[in-house]
Amino acid sequence: ALPDLPAQELRQVGGGAAMPGAAMGLVGAGTGLGVSGLLPNGLAGWVPLEGEGGHVTLPAVTARERLVMDGLARRYGRCSAERVCSGQGILDTYGLLCEADGVAPGGVASAADVSEAALNAGHPQALEALNIFCAMLGSVAGNLALTLGARGGVYIGGGIVPRLGAWFETSPFRARFESKGRFQNLLAEMPVWVITSKQSPALLGAARALDGRV
Repeated sequence: ALPDLPAQELRQVGGGAAMPGAAMGLVGAGTGLGVSGLLPNGLAGWVPLEGEGGHVTLPAVTARERLVMDGLARRYGRCSAERVCSGQGILDTYGLLCEADGVAPGGVASAADVSEAALNAGHPQALEALNIFCAMLGSVAGNLALTLGARGGVYIGGGIVPRLGAWFETSPFRARFESKGRFQNLLAEMPVWVITSKQSPALLGAARALDGRV
């Protein structure tokens, strides 16, 4: 669906202009973490990627991220990207931060509750959990951009990020996306878009495939 998404259903978060015909990346955070992309096939079409990129090992950058990852590893045996960058990941991160700080988690029972506590009530651990989610998502998206050479841009789908609205643009996402050492200048040029479509773009993608335009 990515080549056919209308501009009014996309919100750009940093970067410059996309290179026409170049590889594109896709990351979707919701109940899980989906990772995919489109590669040009040399015939004015595209090859969609199938894989399980959401289950790569997630590196920590800060001490608090390491605290969360260690807690998730104890709980699940391993900390994949999906363990943080998903709805359950936001809830688990919040719980581990509260535990580390000796704070009762209260009635928070879902990722939506964490977002509500963070953005509307200013709850410190909830806000930190949301910031860690965005930072880690930036790391994952930046890794994908480097792996694919995604000069056509990276798209953020799924149910979580679009609901964060304009706050997402102030989060650590973009800084972490670009934080790639010698390749920081390359990443700084790559555009990222949040997909804001009200109807699932998957339907548009299926229609494109049936029409033989993939």
